[in-house]
Amino acid sequence: MKAALRLGPADHGRPLSYEEFQAADYVEGYHYEIIDGKLYVSAMPNPPQGMVEKWLLRKLDRYSEEHPDVINFVHNKTAVFLPERREVTAPEPDIAAYRDFPVDAEPEDIRWQEATPILVVEVVSPDDPNKDYERNRDLYLEVPSIREYWILDPRGHARQPSMRVHRRHGRRWRIRDLNGGELYTTSLLPGLELRLDIRT
Repeated sequence: MKAALRLGPADHGRPLSYEEFQAADYVEGYHYEIIDGKLYVSAMPNPPQGMVEKWLLRKLDRYSEEHPDVINFVHNKTAVFLPERREVTAPEPDIAAYRDFPVDAEPEDIRWQEATPILVVEVVSPDDPNKDYERNRDLYLEVPSIREYWILDPRGHARQPSMRVHRRHGRRWRIRDLNGGELYTTSLLPGLELRLDIRT
C-alpha cells in the first residue's frame, strides 16, 4: 500500500490528483486547497479573522433556522467544486450558505461535489488578500448557483470590518463596497439586516 504524501507550505503549487489531495498527511497550522490540480497553501486565520468568521456564521446560522425556505444549511468548512475546469478545482470558502442542501439524506451519502451554495463568504487574511479579492472572485463567478460573494476585511478595524459584495449580474459581478458599521440588506436573504459590527 502506497504511503500517504506528507505535505506542507513548501509544496505550494505541487500538482496533485484529488485522491492524493484527500489522502495526504498535512503539516498543521496551514489551510490547504486544490486549485487547477495544484496544491494551494495559505495561512490559518489569526484571531481577528476568526472572530469575524464566527460572528457572521452565527448570524447566518440563526437566519437559516428562522428562514429555512431561503437557506436551509450554513457551514464554515466546505468545498465548492468547479466541474468545468480541466483540472480539479475546489476552493474552500470560509462560510457557505445553501438553499437546497439535502439535510434529510444520510450524512455519509452527502458529498460537497453535489452541493452548490447560493452565497459564499471569505474573510481576508493579511497574508494573502489577493486570494479573496482576485482568485476567488473569478472562481466563484464560474459557479452558476452562487448569487452573491461577500468579502469581509478586518484589516482596518476587526470590530467593524469592511465588506465587498459581489452580486451576480449575468456573466459578471456587480460590486458594492461597504464600510465598517454600515448596514447591509439583500433580496437574496429577505429580512436579514447585517450591521458590520461584530459587537451586534
